[in-house]
Amino acid sequence: MNQWLKQTTDFAARQITSIGVGLLGQLFDQADDVAFFIKNEHGQYVCVNESLAKRHGLKRAADAIGKRPSEICPGDFGQVPAEQDAKVLRTGRALVGHLEMQWHRPHRPVWCLTTKLPIIDSDDQIIGLVGFSRDVRVPVETDIIPNEFAQALEFFEQNPIEISTPSMLAERANMSLQRLARLTKRLFGLTPSQFIRQTRVATASRLLLDTDKTIADISFSSGFYDQSAFTRAFRAATGVTPSQFRQQTQNIRKD
Repeated sequence: MNQWLKQTTDFAARQITSIGVGLLGQLFDQADDVAFFIKNEHGQYVCVNESLAKRHGLKRAADAIGKRPSEICPGDFGQVPAEQDAKVLRTGRALVGHLEMQWHRPHRPVWCLTTKLPIIDSDDQIIGLVGFSRDVRVPVETDIIPNEFAQALEFFEQNPIEISTPSMLAERANMSLQRLARLTKRLFGLTPSQFIRQTRVATASRLLLDTDKTIADISFSSGFYDQSAFTRAFRAATGVTPSQFRQQTQNIRKD
């Protein structure tokens, strides 16, 4: 995958000002679970696939061209990726496999693994970036999942306060840490630690959306040590605090 990303970046660097970038967009139109994009040095979209457009409620991919994420996505759900872009463009450092929550129109957040690479020209100048966000989904049939592993996952999702480390999850599934890591990577594309963090934040997001529980109660119910730890983890995953998330998603649902 890293070699493929390097080849894609080199190609995009040569083609960013030509019609050739459209071919990449057409290629990624075949991947509904991937939001693909190329942006210029100002963080504006040069090319996107249809999946990205649909996620933001746009009728066609062309409607995103020339805009920044903050211009097509509400609140901090659009501001966070814009800030990521600015950092990649400023520092030249790639963002690889970053687990985060993104908003998927009309009314639901989704988990994604995001990668962004700088596009550098022959004069070593950063002229844009290329990247994608891939939905975190189970890519295989569930009957392939070992029964004890499936039971451990179900237990954890229902009782997030009972499991706090990969070792505890592995013990619950009656398997080694190494096998646990292989399975979570194969099934979810995540490390065990990423999976635990995602599950807890996902539980919290559902409670924020669907209940009137206080932030402190949700923090405990989601398995976090205290409200401060919850807020830090939630902000790292979504870019906003739990209170901001609740308010923004309520506003979006009203639109």
